Parts: sequence; structure tokens; C-alpha cells
Amino acid sequence: MPPVIHADLVRRLCGLNLYLVGMMGAGKSAVGRPLAQALGYRFIDADDTVARTAGRPIPRIFAEEGEEGFRNLETAVLDQLAHWHSLVVATGGGVVTRPVNWGHLRQGVVIWLDAPEALLLERLRNDATPRPLLDDPDPAARLRHLLNQRRPLYAQADLHVSQADEPPEVVARLVLEGLPAILRDARQPPEERREAASGEPAEGNQTEGGGSKRTANH
Repeated sequence: MPPVIHADLVRRLCGLNLYLVGMMGAGKSAVGRPLAQALGYRFIDADDTVARTAGRPIPRIFAEEGEEGFRNLETAVLDQLAHWHSLVVATGGGVVTRPVNWGHLRQGVVIWLDAPEALLLERLRNDATPRPLLDDPDPAARLRHLLNQRRPLYAQADLHVSQADEPPEVVARLVLEGLPAILRDARQPPEERREAASGEPAEGNQTEGGGSKRTANH
């Protein structure tokens, strides 16, 4: 994606942060960088920020403090980021599991980067990054369990972007194309949740809470 600033979209966002949510392997960091570049935003990887704040890598945080300790640090980082503006933030896969985190996420625009389970597993197998939550004799079963727990939470995002192993720049473009429809005007936060998919859209979907969820046409 060329480094072009989407001036009208930037104006309508009014500095709202964009929070990318989704499972590990969904490509949040890879998509977040070209997305931030296209908007003239700053990119932040929340997991990297947690590690820098703690002065320890994430696997060590898990080993020493458990998942609860990691989640506490993650929430503290989100609280700090919520005071900034014009950020694209790639969040950790489990950020949606804490209700308090949604208070921070909802101050911006929440974008779910969705991907098929098989694609997630393939990416994770080819990624040398340590994943404490997948340190299991059966990583595929563990991933499926986490997905089943988190999908209803991810579905509360303002924008749902489905992908099928497209390059990050293409997925970033899907996000850019989907954003205008959920922005009411230059001074108000998103009103509706919306889906942006690389394939044929499905009309008339409903959110978990019963509200209307429209689909972007591409």
C-alpha cells in the first residue's frame, strides 16, 4: 500500500484510536503497520509495550506471574494508551476477555481481524514467537478452545474484517474501506458494527446483542 494519507477518513476519525483485536496469528501487527501508515497514525504493538513496561519478555511474565499477572499489565498499558490519540494498536489475543478493557477499547474504534482456524494454526506453526497459551500437548485443540471462548467477544467489535490469507496491505485496505460506514460524523464515535470481507458479503447479520450488523461490499 502506498503511503497515502486518507485525508477525509482522518478528518472523520478525529484522532480516535483504532484497536485491532483477534486471535494470535490473525496478523494484527502485520496489518496494523500499513494501516497506520495510510492514515498518518502511529503504530503500537500492545504486547511489545507490556514487555517493555515489565522489563521482561512475555513468556517470562507468564512463568513468573501467570496469566493473571500478564492481564494486569495489559490492562495498565491499555489505560495509558487510551489517553493518547491517533494510534493504531495491535492488541493481544485475550484482551477482550476482561470487561474493564472494553472500557478503554470503546474510547476508540474496535476492529476484529478474523481468520479461519486452519489459517491461524498454519501461521502459528510457522512462527517462532513463543505463545504461552499454546504451550500444550495439543496446540490445535487448545487454539480451538480459545477461539470458541473468544469469538462472541470479538464479535462485539465495531468492524469485522474477514480474511483468507491475503497480504497485510490488502487486509489494511479492507479496514480502510469499511471504516467510513461506521463513522457517524467527524465528532461522534461509531454507531453500528460492520463487516468487511474479502469474499461475498452476507446481508442482515445480527450482533450478539441483537443490533443490526451491515456488511461492506467489495
